[in-house]
Amino acid sequence: MQRATPVSGVGPPDRAAADTGLGKSIGLPARLGHVLSLDDFEVAARRHLPRPVFAYVSGGVERNHSLRANARAFDAFEFVTRVLVDTSRRSTETNLFGRTWSAPFGIAPMGICALSAYRGDLVLTTAAANENVPMVMSGSSLIRMEEIVKANPQAWFQAYLPGTEEEIVALINRVKAAGYGTLVVTLDASIASNRENNIRAGFSTPLRPSMALAWEGLTHPRWLFGTFLNTLVRHGMPHFENNFARRGAPILSASVLRDFSDRGHLGWQHIRKIREIWPGTLVIKGILDVRDARMAVETGADGLIVSNHGGRQLDGTVSPLRVLPAIVHACPEVPVMIDSGFRRGTDVLKALALGAKFVFVGRPFNYAAAVAGESGVRRAISLLREETSRDMAMLGVSSVQDVARDCLLGA
Repeated sequence: MQRATPVSGVGPPDRAAADTGLGKSIGLPARLGHVLSLDDFEVAARRHLPRPVFAYVSGGVERNHSLRANARAFDAFEFVTRVLVDTSRRSTETNLFGRTWSAPFGIAPMGICALSAYRGDLVLTTAAANENVPMVMSGSSLIRMEEIVKANPQAWFQAYLPGTEEEIVALINRVKAAGYGTLVVTLDASIASNRENNIRAGFSTPLRPSMALAWEGLTHPRWLFGTFLNTLVRHGMPHFENNFARRGAPILSASVLRDFSDRGHLGWQHIRKIREIWPGTLVIKGILDVRDARMAVETGADGLIVSNHGGRQLDGTVSPLRVLPAIVHACPEVPVMIDSGFRRGTDVLKALALGAKFVFVGRPFNYAAAVAGESGVRRAISLLREETSRDMAMLGVSSVQDVARDCLLGA
């Protein structure tokens, strides 16, 4: 088992945290002095990013019902706190898949991060390594997977299954050769969703050149020069690098070349095939139904991520938090993780109390990378970890393992 130096969430400066560099205050540009929580990074990113890019990151689908429901789901639960409990030595560190992380949360996979932040995937993975939290690289990314795992050997890779078994095998073999130890297979995106907000904002994948898109760039010069033009000058036109074993389409093109073909024909036999050839940890993501959860475990999954894709696939889909307890109960032999809608330390603790082993957070870390690079992501991680620790103290628990169902009232 790999073990990091403990990181305490105690209010006063912690000696262990100081020794490792974790828990230190991360400086941000003066213009971001108002950032006190993850939500504040979104406010800053809305100003910083061109409208089409911000719409891609922030939006859901159709009426955004699931996007809003993810946030509202936390309101159904209230804490029952304990008093006169010694929490002076509390710690947020969490064991998962044989490694001890500094917090019970990590960075969820997010596509096209290098469009919203300069070298976005590298920024995210480096920050995650320095703060000792897991980072899951998206298959729909613009930086080669080999660069990410070189920068952070503990990074996970998330794959969307290509349309044929031959292409699936080739992709998994590439991930294996790159040196990843954990593979996350996302199953809830077999067809492109109806993201009307993207169309209205002028976003497509790949982006289509237009006067409106050019104007958005000119009116957001910090992004234009710091992210887009900087990328072109230093690294050339970004391409989708990791959807297949081969290189995909460029991010900016007159015609959309990216493969959005219907993959509805794929079945559990393809997961069995992956299990046969993948020697590392296998996580299945996009699970909402207990029957699918059991099938994933019986097919060989080492862990599950309960997720509705951040409200970006089928609008009206149930919030993962609502189905979490039933899936945890049905799959006691594997760690059940969760994402979609997490923003505060209290959100993290509610998921842990309902049985989640770990939480993944997406958009806020993307916003932090966009406005302040690695320092922004490290500050965002630190803020959420500090919130979680503070909330644990007020709840009356000293470790994440002590956060249980009797801490909550509701639903």
